[in-house]
Parts: sequence; C-alpha cells; structure tokens
Amino acid sequence: MMPIGDDNSDMRTVPYVTYVLIAINVIVFVLLQGLGANEKFTLAWSTVPQEIVTGRDVVEWNDVIFTDAITGERYTPPRLQPTPISVYLTLLTSMFMHGSIAHIFGNMLYLWIFGDNVEDRLGHLRYLIFYLVCGVLASLAHVVSEVVLGGSLLIPSLGASGAISAILGAYLLLFPKRQVLVIIMSFVRQYVPAIVAVGLWFVLQLVQSSGILGGGGGVAYGAHIGGFIAGLVLIKLFAIGTRPAYAR
Repeated sequence: MMPIGDDNSDMRTVPYVTYVLIAINVIVFVLLQGLGANEKFTLAWSTVPQEIVTGRDVVEWNDVIFTDAITGERYTPPRLQPTPISVYLTLLTSMFMHGSIAHIFGNMLYLWIFGDNVEDRLGHLRYLIFYLVCGVLASLAHVVSEVVLGGSLLIPSLGASGAISAILGAYLLLFPKRQVLVIIMSFVRQYVPAIVAVGLWFVLQLVQSSGILGGGGGVAYGAHIGGFIAGLVLIKLFAIGTRPAYAR
C-alpha cells in the first residue's frame, strides 16, 4: 500500500518550508552528489556511527569482511572520506543526501504528502525546528541501534527518512482520521484513514527491521523507528499554542 496523496481541503497556509526542504534535497542530490555518482562527497558528509561514538573522523579502507546481523549478508565497508566539519554535524548534513533516485523519490513523495499538513498546524518556523530536531534524533537512534545490535559502525548512513518518519508520527497524532489516498496492489486507488495508512507503514518497519520479511540490509530501520517515536513524543510539545486543526 503506497500513499499518493491526502485530503488538503482545510489547508490554511502555503507549505513554504516543505517545498524548500524538498528543493534542498533535490539540489544536493543532483548537483553535489551527482545523482549518486559523487561517492567522495557522499561518504564525506554521511553519518558514520563509529565517528559519532568516538568523536573522531575515520578515514581508511577496511579490508575486513562484515556480516549483517539481520540478513547474514557479507560485505566490505566503503572507503571513508575526510569529513571537513565536526563529525557530529553529519547527523544533520546526512539528512539532505540520498543513495539513489528511488531513495530520494520515495522520501520526497512522503514529505510532500504528509509534511504540508504538519507545517500548516505548527507554523513554518516550529515545523522547521521540529523536522531538524527529529531528524537528528533519528540519526542518533540509528547509531544506538547499530551499537546495541552489533552492526558495523563503519557503514555510513544518509537520507531524510528519519525526519520524514517523525512527520508521519506527528501526522498520525494530529490527523488520525484524515483520508489518505493510497495505491493497493499496484493498481487499486482507495482512500483510507491516516491511522491505517501510517499505522501499517510503522508496523512494516518493525517487521522488516526484525528480518521476518528479509528487510534490514542497506536500510536504517533504527532511524525510521526512532524518528517515528520522536515525532509521536515531541509533536504535542511543538503544537502547544497553535491553532487546532479542523475536525475531520
């Protein structure tokens, strides 16, 4: 089930911040990452768990072959590049980079569908702060999950998924009954309540992170789950004093 739109009939503002965030992600991917071909840039600005844990930049080629704790897949970590800023700032910069066209398309689609409603409720500035704070927390959740689960701390992570997962958590609490247009079984278009569309998405993250459906390899489910929980926990705090959404 893939969301492709939602009911925006009660929108009161233009979601400028959401549009700007989408534009920044696209510009970084196209111009700075070279559509994913500029590996040196990508590896220099991504979050490397080992660097966050130790506070030191890691620049080396690792000949050690690792085994994914969930899938059992064997791999060699990529060549890590020098990070020109504090390694802790990569928790932020990694939020604006993606690994492939499919990766950025999926993330921006979700941000476009769900971000505008949350921005309309919070206001532009609060929404931006919420997005950035939850994105950093999601990146930290990924680092912690790699440490706890014994994953490779030298595999870099990147993407807006953690911050967007927080948007989904916020959307679920703010608009549980809002109608979301989804595609079911590749061709059936159907409106379902947000609690169904978003709830099933989160359940799928939990299932795939456990490896039951073969998920885990190459996907930072710790960031998805951590970001979603951060959004659930923090949205009510950020929404204090804002205009309530119309009942739908």
